[in-house]
Amino acid sequence: MSEYKTDIDIAREVSGEHINDIGAKLRIDQKDLVPFGHDKAKISWDAINGAQKNKDGKLILVTAVTPTPAGEGKTTTSVGLTDGLNKIGKQTTVCLREPSLGPCFGMKGGAAGGGYAQVIPMEDINLHFTGDFHAITSAHSLLSAMIDNHIYWGNSTKIDSRRVAFRRVVDMNDRSLRSITSSLGGPTNGYPREDGFDITV
Repeated sequence: MSEYKTDIDIAREVSGEHINDIGAKLRIDQKDLVPFGHDKAKISWDAINGAQKNKDGKLILVTAVTPTPAGEGKTTTSVGLTDGLNKIGKQTTVCLREPSLGPCFGMKGGAAGGGYAQVIPMEDINLHFTGDFHAITSAHSLLSAMIDNHIYWGNSTKIDSRRVAFRRVVDMNDRSLRSITSSLGGPTNGYPREDGFDITV
């Protein structure tokens, strides 16, 4: 057995703080937290708009980092830097984007950091988080369906179905869906055309 703990082993040994306690450390009122369980929350627009009058802080942007073979990349660097600055008495917060499922299940792996510089709960963050990507995928799919439906029901705006560039999306890295032919199966299914899926990001 390896003497080193895996990222998931380290994450599961930690008892996370309640999101209300984390909010209090960041001076965010409990009424401005929109909780997703006990360990995740969104911040209300009122709180975000109210912060505009605060004195500006400093921004450190960590970008364009090629991960090491051990997986140390942007997130690990950002979390480690935040921990280090907090350790020396600076009030610091890390802001990370929600990871896409495609890379999470591919070679890249998750996007919650690694080792002792990671955010938890790792599984929730990597697999669904607050559901925003699912909502984006649904909204995008609705627009795709509206375009096809408009063409099917008379196409009053004269859209050239051969030139529709608005592709569908799915939050998965699925090679078989990158280039497809849609609307097969007869006239009730629309006009057959080349289409495809991009990754929701």
